[in-house]
Amino acid sequence: MAYRGKRTTSLEAFVERENQFAQIFGHAKLSIRKAQDRRTIAELIDSRLSPENLHCDGEISASEARRKYEFLAQAARQLMAIDPTVRILEL
Repeated sequence: MAYRGKRTTSLEAFVERENQFAQIFGHAKLSIRKAQDRRTIAELIDSRLSPENLHCDGEISASEARRKYEFLAQAARQLMAIDPTVRILEL
């Protein structure tokens, strides 16, 4: 899917996964179409990119951590392409 002509595959997959968890816990769904939600998504991605979260406190292999990083970094780049005002400090 595209948003404003930009490809957002990894970003949409990230948001969909977060929304599945949100539904389980009764929280509101996130949307890349809302500015406040984009800031929340950026915070979530930033948190997932922290070394302790990225490596699951050492519980996963380096190659799996690399795959996670690549997925999250791609989602972050896609989000920043949509909204250049969001900040992701762990990139």
